[in-house]
Amino acid sequence: MAEVGLKKWIITFTVITASLLELIDTTIVNVAIPQIQGNLGATLEDVAWLSTGYAVANVIVLPMSGWLGNRFGRKNYFLTSIIVFTLVSFLCGNATSLNELILFRIIQGLAGGGLISTAQAILIETWPREDVGIATALFGLGAVVGPTVGPTIGGYILEISSWPWIFYVNIPVGILAAYCTYTFVRATPKEGQGQPVDWWGIALLAIAVGSLQTLLEKGESEDWFSTPYITALAVASVFGLLLFIWREMTTDHPIVNFKIMRHRSFSVGMFTSFILGFGLYGSVFVFPVFCQNLLGFSPLQTGEILFPGGLCTIVMMPFIGIMLKKGVPAQIMATFGMFAFFVFCWMLSNSTLQSGTGDFFWPLVIRGVGMALLFVPLTTLAIQDLKGPEIGQGSGLNNMMRQLGGSFGIAALTTLIHIRSGFHRSVLLSNVNDYNQPFVERFNILIKGFMAKGQTLFDAKIMAAKAMEGIVTRQTMLLTYDDAYWVAGLIMLFSIPLLYLQKFKKNANIPADVH
Repeated sequence: MAEVGLKKWIITFTVITASLLELIDTTIVNVAIPQIQGNLGATLEDVAWLSTGYAVANVIVLPMSGWLGNRFGRKNYFLTSIIVFTLVSFLCGNATSLNELILFRIIQGLAGGGLISTAQAILIETWPREDVGIATALFGLGAVVGPTVGPTIGGYILEISSWPWIFYVNIPVGILAAYCTYTFVRATPKEGQGQPVDWWGIALLAIAVGSLQTLLEKGESEDWFSTPYITALAVASVFGLLLFIWREMTTDHPIVNFKIMRHRSFSVGMFTSFILGFGLYGSVFVFPVFCQNLLGFSPLQTGEILFPGGLCTIVMMPFIGIMLKKGVPAQIMATFGMFAFFVFCWMLSNSTLQSGTGDFFWPLVIRGVGMALLFVPLTTLAIQDLKGPEIGQGSGLNNMMRQLGGSFGIAALTTLIHIRSGFHRSVLLSNVNDYNQPFVERFNILIKGFMAKGQTLFDAKIMAAKAMEGIVTRQTMLLTYDDAYWVAGLIMLFSIPLLYLQKFKKNANIPADVH
């Protein structure tokens, strides 16, 4: 039964706040890595496990969240996840060694995985059937804006304080969310209580999804399959996934109900959610690296540039929900969203080394509009045919696919940048020779400039050569990032036909019965 009045809005605020905790923490730590590295005396490779461990733990729990909510009661599971997440946030800030911090981040990821999908299921049952599009839009605020504003919040915290406070800020928010959940969220039946636990399914899920996520997170830095443990992870993920699917299809009490894949809209929605994650997390990854490594922006400046686009998404989300309620086809809105994302990528692919903060305002606003037009319609299309306990299972799988899409996006774009940088450098260096008149003129100008500052001819030639090397390197990276934007945009554009494999409904609302 749906809630009404003030209670409905308190529950909505509660679940969005709790999901924001988890989503912001996926990216907020990234800006603090250099400070943590220096403070704890660790290598960059070791510190990177703070993000990897969190992501791996998160993606393992996501598909299980529906089963856990069904077994222990959705309210109980959600409340426990908030409490654990909050306690471990304190332990993260209090950690005295890197190993401690990584361990607490993994536990934080396990708790965080229970927040997103459970929050979405609670929100769906809180709102009336005819308003579920609006409820999904409100939930989307956290899912889309959280990863975007995470670096901004992290940058501000590091400007005024130290890295433990990126964890301590979770504590008051977590306490408030826990209190509101305990007081206002209605308990649901423990329908799975007393049933046998599919321990083999849990083990195979952890092996399959954990290996895949670790492979995506560490593959590029470990030179992919030239490293034995990366190859082992790839084999484990493939065989683990096949065995997991077989196990879940043959057991009487599966932790992941693959029978919901019989709904065509949900099956196709898994792919579109993957593409959404690719675009959402891939673009959030590439743009800050581009701004900081090539244009020399600080993390705080980069976060401030991203903020208007996130604000645009916040403003747009409620209107998207209203349009869904009025019967505007979700496929049409998602089509415009994918095209808007392509336009954003196309505009950024024309960036230069002279691009400033003002040059990125409109592309990022367009991205913000595109993300709003994508998240709510894609989520609505994916779970429009699910009923009862299937909604909890579907939400978990849908969120997992979005997260895996983001990991694939980051891994693919990182590899593309690595490969294309070698190609562009080779092409540019082919023009660095005494037979290329523009190069000769530029080189001589640099030599004369250094000699005018008092350098000898010999030293001036060495300095000019180093200057040319710097120019080639910067131009190489510029062309490489332009390629990355193009690829991300084209993938989104070519995914539009998938939308029309899903059912059209005049009002694509989700069934109200989610018990």
